[in-house]
Amino acid sequence: MSSRTFTPEFRVEVARRIEQGESVSRLYHELGIKRSVLYRWRDAYRKEGLAGLARTPGRPPGVPSPATPKPGVSAEEALRQQIAELERKVGQQAVQLDFFKRAFRRVKESNQASARAGATASIRRSGK
Repeated sequence: MSSRTFTPEFRVEVARRIEQGESVSRLYHELGIKRSVLYRWRDAYRKEGLAGLARTPGRPPGVPSPATPKPGVSAEEALRQQIAELERKVGQQAVQLDFFKRAFRRVKESNQASARAGATASIRRSGK
């Protein structure tokens, strides 16, 4: 699948057409651009006007770029640091997963106990 680049002028024109009531589905069929992209253009145009569609392709604003090695750190050491950080994250996730498993087990046991108590009570009531 090839990635196409559209000029800001083109994106503005498409967003204006949507704003004027043209169907996104019609534009999708006419232009061959995904509906999600068309909706994104429309929303950016509504929110920021021309500036919202004038951005160049690339990483969206506010999204940090991948970590780059600090000056004086070899590529191998940078990779080791990255592996250590990922291992810490996996460890944190394992702790969280264990917590949620225990919590789920307690909720499940509590619901089963409640169901058993409710079943006994309903049997007694129906026998009267």
